[in-house]
Amino acid sequence: MRRHRSLRTTTRESALPVDPDRAWAVVASGRAGSRWYVDAAPFVVRGGIDRLVGGAGRRWPPPGTPLLATGDHAGFWRVAEADHDRRRLVLVAEVRAPGTVTLTTEITDAGRLRQTVALDPDGLLGAAYLVADLGARELVSELTHRRLLREIGQTPTQP
Repeated sequence: MRRHRSLRTTTRESALPVDPDRAWAVVASGRAGSRWYVDAAPFVVRGGIDRLVGGAGRRWPPPGTPLLATGDHAGFWRVAEADHDRRRLVLVAEVRAPGTVTLTTEITDAGRLRQTVALDPDGLLGAAYLVADLGARELVSELTHRRLLREIGQTPTQP
């Protein structure tokens, strides 16, 4: 797994254990049930924290469709972009935060999974949060990436 970090972004990239199209079906699945973007441990904890600090801490279920679409909601995420041709999914957290939190997941033609968590801070509080949140963002990225790789690796090899 490759790791990259800047002040505003944390990225994880790994080789896929299955073909890119099969992996994409897991990444962008909108089917009901357990999904990496809804019930990965870091997102469950973050939703709880959001509720504690007066946020909505939404728990939207996946939409029940084969693939997520732009505008869908699931967990505490809004799907800002679901580009199935480019295998790119951009989720924006609808939580109480001093800025915008975005999770971008991409599957490359070369068979790699890349995920980037970005925080675009708002004002002075957001700038302070950007620095204070760096360790937590690293942990969230690591745990989420590993969870998604596990789900991808558990996909059946036959359709």
